[in-house]
Amino acid sequence: MPLFEYSCTQCDSEFELLVAVRETPECPQCGSQKLDKLMSVASGRVANASALPISPGCPPPEAGPCSPNCCRLPQ
Repeated sequence: MPLFEYSCTQCDSEFELLVAVRETPECPQCGSQKLDKLMSVASGRVANASALPISPGCPPPEAGPCSPNCCRLPQ
């Protein structure tokens, strides 16, 4: 099952769900099926290197994650 990111149009929560092909996703907060699918941020790791920012708009590592869907790789 693929993992998708959604934003609920009813309660504005953002979340990730594993969704089967014939399954209709629901918001875990309010149960609404009125969802917008979000673009996921790709990530990767270079062997023998520390985490690298994907985007120049990422905050510095000491600032912590910028959001639940942070663009920075985990440390």
